[in-house]
Amino acid sequence: MKHGIGTRVLVVALAAASMTLAGCASKKYVREGFATQDGKMTDLQTQVEDGQRRLSETGERLDGVALDAREAGAIGRQANSKAEEAYGLAKGKLLYTVVLSENAGTFSFNRSALSDATREALDELAARLKAENANIFIEVEGHTDSTGPENYNLQLGELRAEAVRRYLITQHAIPIHRISIISYGESRPVAGNDSREGRSQNRRVEVRVLS
Repeated sequence: MKHGIGTRVLVVALAAASMTLAGCASKKYVREGFATQDGKMTDLQTQVEDGQRRLSETGERLDGVALDAREAGAIGRQANSKAEEAYGLAKGKLLYTVVLSENAGTFSFNRSALSDATREALDELAARLKAENANIFIEVEGHTDSTGPENYNLQLGELRAEAVRRYLITQHAIPIHRISIISYGESRPVAGNDSREGRSQNRRVEVRVLS
C-alpha cells in the first residue's frame, strides 16, 4: 500500500516537472516570436522611411524642373518686352535688313564670335550708313536654331547680337544710343530645324535699319 502511494507521488512530481519545463519552453518560444516580429517591424519601418526619402528626392527634382520651366518662360517674356521697347524707340519705318547667317559664312554652330565674313558684311553696312548720313536707328536681332535648351538659345542669341553691336560701335563709331539688341533665340526660325541646311539658316543675326 505504501509502495502504491509513493509511486503516485513520484508520478505527480514528474508530471509537475514536465509541465514546468513545458512552460519554460513556451515562454522561450513566445520571447523568440516577439523578437522575430520586432525584427520584421524594424525592417518594415526602414523600408517605409526609404520610400519616403525617395519620394521627397523625386519631389525636389520635379520642383527643379518646374523652376527651370518658369525661368525659361520669364526669359521669353523679357525678350518680347525688349522687342516692343525697341520698336517703340525706333518710331519709324523699316528701311532695310542685313542678314548675317551661317549660310553666308558668318555664325557657326554654338558660336557667337564674329567671323571674317561677318566683319566684311558689317564694314559694308557701316559704309552705307555713313554715305547716306541719315538719322537712323539700328536694331540687332540674335537668332539660333532649336538645338539645345530654350533659355540657353536665348542667351546665345543675345551674345551674337551683342558681338555685332560692339563691332559697329568700336570699329565704325556708330553712336551707342542708336543701336539696340534683342535675342529671339529659337523662337523665330526662317527654315525648318529638321535639316542641317535649315538649322544653318536659323543661326543668324538680323540688322534692321529703321528711319
